[in-house]
Amino acid sequence: MNEIYTNNYVIVAIFLILGVLLPVATVSFVGPLLRPKKPTREKQTTYESGNIPVGDSWVRFNVKYYIFALLFVIFDVETLFLYPWAVAYKELGLFALVEMVIFIALLVVGLIYAWRKKVLEWN
Repeated sequence: MNEIYTNNYVIVAIFLILGVLLPVATVSFVGPLLRPKKPTREKQTTYESGNIPVGDSWVRFNVKYYIFALLFVIFDVETLFLYPWAVAYKELGLFALVEMVIFIALLVVGLIYAWRKKVLEWN
């Protein structure tokens, strides 16, 4: 009986080692051999939609832009959760209605929190 369990651990260990080694080997050894590498000055400049790059590429952005984008993604994805609920509403009953009211209340609390922190103001 112990041999069966030991054999299972050996198989898991082999897959774990392969799961780590194969991507590392591919990126480290096979990738540089297969990809084309002819660097030129033109290729190493920053691409800005055909415009000539001006200034340093390391510009600091206000963190509010990222928070605003994350809030958009969060509320956009949460809206997707409402669709299947709306489709199956008749079969789900009162319990699902209460769950959805709690869900929407949590979204409203998050929106009020973001509003109070003035994340939604665009300067």
